[in-house]
Amino acid sequence: METEDMQSAQAAAPVAGMPVQANSPQPQVGQRPEKAVSIPSGTVILAATPIGNTADASARLVALLEHADIVAAEDTRRLYNLANRLGVHVGGKVIAYHDHNERNKADGLLDQVAEGASVLVVSDAGMPTINDPGLAIVRRAIERGIPVTCAPGPSAVLDALALSGLPTDRFCYEGFVPRKHAERMQRLHMLRAERRTIVFYETLHRIVETMDDLLVAFGPDRPMALCRELTKDYEEIRRGSIAEIHQGVIGNLPRGEIVLVIGGADDETAAQESPDVLSIDTLAALAAERSQSQGIRVKDAIAKVVAEHPLPDGSLASRKEVYAAVLALRDSE
Repeated sequence: METEDMQSAQAAAPVAGMPVQANSPQPQVGQRPEKAVSIPSGTVILAATPIGNTADASARLVALLEHADIVAAEDTRRLYNLANRLGVHVGGKVIAYHDHNERNKADGLLDQVAEGASVLVVSDAGMPTINDPGLAIVRRAIERGIPVTCAPGPSAVLDALALSGLPTDRFCYEGFVPRKHAERMQRLHMLRAERRTIVFYETLHRIVETMDDLLVAFGPDRPMALCRELTKDYEEIRRGSIAEIHQGVIGNLPRGEIVLVIGGADDETAAQESPDVLSIDTLAALAAERSQSQGIRVKDAIAKVVAEHPLPDGSLASRKEVYAAVLALRDSE
């Protein structure tokens, strides 16, 4: 049951769709004044909340908390706790919107959006839908043609990736490491040939077991980073090989929220783990045979063969290289 404090709202709410001014100190001489924040009516708004440091909350988040018609929160108690720390009075109706009820509540919320309401979706920390509720309402909104937008902000995945020192041009996010040993080892073995940087979430209670399995699955020399308590006072980034991080975890157990960032496989490892990867020459031979047997253009045959044989990381071989190999094959005949 909601308390009177939870039921209280702003005495003067803005007109839907009009810009509002987020609560903030008056600008000092020489400083630029804060710009008004627009609250879109008839829209679902996904908003990122701080992952540890309250000061990371944006003026846009503050304004949305104050003036959105409905706030769908993963945990209403945590929402009000955040609002209190920000000095914000949540002005709209607050409902619990979590993993166990989001599918059932999505259409009811969207019915109100269709009538012009602004619905703010927030999780306990970080961006909704990233290992948190929100995906159901986004999918239904898209199906129903209802506008959806984001108020971006803190992200443990991106923070850890940026601080790891590992390549960031290509990465894959794998969510939480599977809880059960057998499932965990299966997932890790599937990723041994992955060339992209890999990001996992893990909990304090399973970090030792997970580091044991990482050592077995990826070997001792793969580079990685263990990031904990990101943006908080006790933020710590441990960088090194898997063997070094493993030993460090045993000697000094990390506390708090943990993100693991693991370097991708090098060319030699990827080749060893993917013996069935076809060479450019083999793809060229298959394309030449396909072109002749099916009576289609060589370029069309190459496109089909390349699409049918993706590389371990999901990318495709270069069609230009395969075409050059087909021409070389013809010249050698």
